[in-house]
Parts: sequence; C-alpha cells; structure tokens
Amino acid sequence: MSNNDVEHGGDPACWAHLTPNHNLPSPLDDAALAELVRNLSDGVIVANADGVIVFWNSGAERIFGWKQHEALGQTLDLIIPERQRAAHWTGYVQTTVTGHTRYGTELLRVPALHRNGQRRSIAFTVTLLGSTDTKILIAAVIRDETQRWAEEQDLRRQARDHNARSADT
Repeated sequence: MSNNDVEHGGDPACWAHLTPNHNLPSPLDDAALAELVRNLSDGVIVANADGVIVFWNSGAERIFGWKQHEALGQTLDLIIPERQRAAHWTGYVQTTVTGHTRYGTELLRVPALHRNGQRRSIAFTVTLLGSTDTKILIAAVIRDETQRWAEEQDLRRQARDHNARSADT
C-alpha cells in the first residue's frame, strides 16, 4: 500500500509509522522492511509465548549454524546451553506474563550454542511484538561477540600474568 492509499482511507505502510511525517513519500515499503530484517548480519529470532521459534533470519543462520527450516518450530533450547536453560525460561515466562522486559533497553550478554556444539558469546536486545494476552511474540536482535569476548579474556590473562611477574620481582 502506498502513502497515497492513506489519503483514500487505507492504512500507511508499516515503515511509514517509523517516520515523524508519514505523509512523505518513501521508497521503503513493507517488502523492503521485510527484506532488511531477513538479510541483517545480526541475528533476528522471534519466538512465541511457548518459546517456539517462528522467525529465524540469515544472520541467525550464520551465528548459530542452523538453517531457517531447521530452526523453525524448535524451542529456544536449540541455542541455549543446558546450564543456562532454567534461568532463561524463568525470565522468559516472567516476560510473557508481565509483558515487560528490561532487555529492550539493556544489552544482555550470555553464552549460546552453535549447531556444532561450540560455545558462542552473544549480546542481544529484546522487544515484544503483539503483546496481548493471547498473541505475545518475543523478538531478539543478536550479535555474535565470540571474538570480542575471547580477545577480552586474553587481555585479562595477559594482565594477570604481568601482575604476577611484577609481584615476583
């Protein structure tokens, strides 16, 4: 639907709602926005209230190693290490019940699992979509920080080694 359709009683395209003046013409439409989300290098995962994956973009494929058709219909346990599952599901259920999460504005950094079993370090924010009693979806935008995390660990180890050598002298 074009912005012209708004003048004739239609709804503006979803992208139009993101700009302060949605009467301005825009080359972006729903299809362009959908393409953006599908092709982001950051992972975008959407799960329903039961934690079942209903959307998985190409960034999520790259980060976690699972193809979209393999991830859809699976629970988020697919990428959550066993040790973190209880804490994850406690927070997830609380978010679905209350309709609130602090991770919409705070970056959450946690371990995750790649398909091959290797650990990943991820950072993500969460947003709630369609947060009504019957249709809550939780969307996460995820960045793979595995390399950054490893570099920080290496720097910490180097600093400890340096401090230990300095203390010995």
